[in-house]
Amino acid sequence: MNNQVSFFHSVRLDEEKCKGCTNCIKHCPTGAIRVRRGKAYIIKERCIDCGECIRICPHHAKYAEKYPFDEINQYKYKIALPAPTLYGQFNNLDDTDYVLTALKKMGFDDVCEVSQAAEYISEATRLALQDKSRPRPIISSACPAIVRLIRVRFPNLINNVLNINAPMEEAARIAREKAKKETGLLNDDIGVFFITPCTAKITAIKSPICNIKSYVNGVFSIKDIYPVLLNHMEHLDATEPLKKSGIIGVSWASSGGEAAGVFSDHYLAADGIENVIKVLEELEDEKLNDLDFIELNACPGGCVGGPLTVENPYVAKARINRLRKYMPISCNHLNTTEIPKALIWQKPLEPVSVMRLADDVREAMVRMAKMNELVAALPGLDCGTCGAPSCKDLAEDIVRGKASIEDCVFFTSVNTHGSGTIPIPAPFRRSEESEENKSEKD
Repeated sequence: MNNQVSFFHSVRLDEEKCKGCTNCIKHCPTGAIRVRRGKAYIIKERCIDCGECIRICPHHAKYAEKYPFDEINQYKYKIALPAPTLYGQFNNLDDTDYVLTALKKMGFDDVCEVSQAAEYISEATRLALQDKSRPRPIISSACPAIVRLIRVRFPNLINNVLNINAPMEEAARIAREKAKKETGLLNDDIGVFFITPCTAKITAIKSPICNIKSYVNGVFSIKDIYPVLLNHMEHLDATEPLKKSGIIGVSWASSGGEAAGVFSDHYLAADGIENVIKVLEELEDEKLNDLDFIELNACPGGCVGGPLTVENPYVAKARINRLRKYMPISCNHLNTTEIPKALIWQKPLEPVSVMRLADDVREAMVRMAKMNELVAALPGLDCGTCGAPSCKDLAEDIVRGKASIEDCVFFTSVNTHGSGTIPIPAPFRRSEESEENKSEKD
């Protein structure tokens, strides 16, 4: 079990915009956000960079880390990796070469569709399903937020996760090898940049958990690149024949697209973080053992619902479905009957014990007993006014020394009978705010 973990996060907080409204704490799937002293802060050990807080914040206080486009000029040869979600952002698009050619007009020397690599991953997944020794059902590893969610909250399911790289990584590897062969340039002279619909993929690039280093050098959000790209598309005189993917690859943009590519009737596809958690809970309870494959997407609707997109996910999905009519089934196939080594993770997925109460088992049991006592004393309303998402989370914060029961508005240090308040149990009264709580920051 990996206990020495460094954390990079692409989700950031603008404290000036934060109003302490508690919307974010109620929607975080791992309970990674608290509101203290009128401002939210993110518990970095728990955050999985799903971007749900960005989507839900009415004050736009949460945002994704941005990178300047000039970053591409650090390299002699620049390659763009457009996610298939990008195609769904444009109205009346009937040929993806318009998007790919416009990317080259923006300053890239070449493009490599992530949907091209997705077709290789789909075929590798079908090979994995033929291996009867693998635990069933196999869980897709394409969504990095889901992989991080499993290692933090559902570690018992780690063996079910498919140990194959996401299409983004495979596309970057393909593009990099092609560029080195065609140009003769060194690896450090080639810059590969992913056009992302979500924050989780930014984190997967900057801090991979199952590979030593990402093949991707940089990342730009669809939201940031869209207006410039659209302008170039509107002024194209002609397109280059650049597309190299078909229906199977492009379908990965929306929920169910990846699962459809495994050619099995025994699959389940779920999207939206709350729905995903319900599926994982049922899987832990061994209620879904009749399935072969499970596709899970943290964003509603799949990648088309990513927080860094510009178009309504339902509109984007309809556009993708319409675009697929002009495509072949698949343009890319593995030339082997075994999963290529290049597609397999370099490191195993390991659990991260951010939920445990203490390293020492006895101390953890003592804290658990105190936590249960607190949960019984608290009102159980899960209102969030204390700054924690639920009464149980507040109880956990108290036993960790990061909060006080007085943070609950239903308790008071003075027993005022008839006033509607509840006296604080003596062991949990605030004596003096702990140094840990005072210095706690994002």
